[in-house]
Amino acid sequence: MAYEFEAIRSSQEIFYYLLEHHELCEEEEPLLYKAYAEQEEVQNLVKSQGEIADCNVERYGNVIYLIPKEENNFLGFSKAQLKSVLCKSNATDKDYYLSQFVILTLLVEFYDGQGSSSKSREYIRVGELQNSISERLKEGAGNSLEEEEKAGIAFSNMLEAYEALKSDEKGSRARTTKEGFLYYILTFLQKQGLVEYVEQDEMIKTTKKLDSFMDWNLLNQNNYKRVLRVLGVTEDE
Repeated sequence: MAYEFEAIRSSQEIFYYLLEHHELCEEEEPLLYKAYAEQEEVQNLVKSQGEIADCNVERYGNVIYLIPKEENNFLGFSKAQLKSVLCKSNATDKDYYLSQFVILTLLVEFYDGQGSSSKSREYIRVGELQNSISERLKEGAGNSLEEEEKAGIAFSNMLEAYEALKSDEKGSRARTTKEGFLYYILTFLQKQGLVEYVEQDEMIKTTKKLDSFMDWNLLNQNNYKRVLRVLGVTEDE
């Protein structure tokens, strides 16, 4: 299929903007947004460039996002990079998977995958999140080894890593404490524009970016049930 020069140029401008900013808002770039939203040729060209760059280009509401695929270590994060950012210096795989479990738990606390919007609450306190993580880990570790293997996650190993972290009611930022461990995960998510972490109030809120992404993806019941199975949560909980 032959494309007009203007369509090709517009698609290149849009994709370069996405590479630089990771998202394109209608309010900030109305002409580029309009070209993508209203011209099928431009949209197809942008998505094609995204595929070549191992990314998905998705429009949620009035924002277009560039979303790196799971194995995209160039535009996304590798396991080693995430481990370095989220965990202590001598972190093991147990620590890394625990950090991912914390993020999954946070998502399930905010989103239930039901109704016109998957969001079920406006905020959560850090202490409440910490209690939820502990409870879910203990529940999962209480299952048999066969049940853990079926869920596809080693709860016992993650619980061991979590309990190895010290507790500090003064809100330590040391990565060897539970509070510090959560602090670096939350600040990382905030830097990615996914949560708003109000330290002085120990409060976590989600951003419009995360809400939009979860509404389009978590409301897919297959995805939602998969997350619940990983966390060991029953549907009627």
